[in-house]
Amino acid sequence: MTENTQNDTQQPEGTHVDNFAELQVQIADLTADLQRTRADFENYRKRVEAEKQAARASGQSAAILKLLPVIDTIDRAVAHTPEELADNAWVQGVGKLPKSLEKSLTTLGVERIVATPGTVFNPELHEAIQFDEEAEGDKEVIIEELQAGYLLQGAPIRHAMVKVTRQ
Repeated sequence: MTENTQNDTQQPEGTHVDNFAELQVQIADLTADLQRTRADFENYRKRVEAEKQAARASGQSAAILKLLPVIDTIDRAVAHTPEELADNAWVQGVGKLPKSLEKSLTTLGVERIVATPGTVFNPELHEAIQFDEEAEGDKEVIIEELQAGYLLQGAPIRHAMVKVTRQ
């Protein structure tokens, strides 16, 4: 009986090599699968983070866009303050609101687009509402800002509406 037991436990030498080779192939396949899974997960994590950032920026932009008309209204009110009320303390307080609001917006990454008269027209930042067709020249410049424009983190969220002429 000892002979049979020895025969049962012994396998030909080539079988061990074949099993070892098969196991190595399986290990290589599983390792490759694990690496792909890790890479897929890392890409997923990066994509989700980018989507969160985009959603946050979109929400911030939407909230800021709702505040801009309020700033515009205050700016117009201050610009049309009657001279006889210019020394009134309440009017002076209201006159300081636009600067205070812009300071607060600056902390959120919002800045006003420069559109002062004489500034070169830039279609990426300015929207020409009126254009002096009769003017001649090779350079388009702003002659009046009709509505302020704003940048959020360096990208326009609202273009400045301007009158343009040529010089």
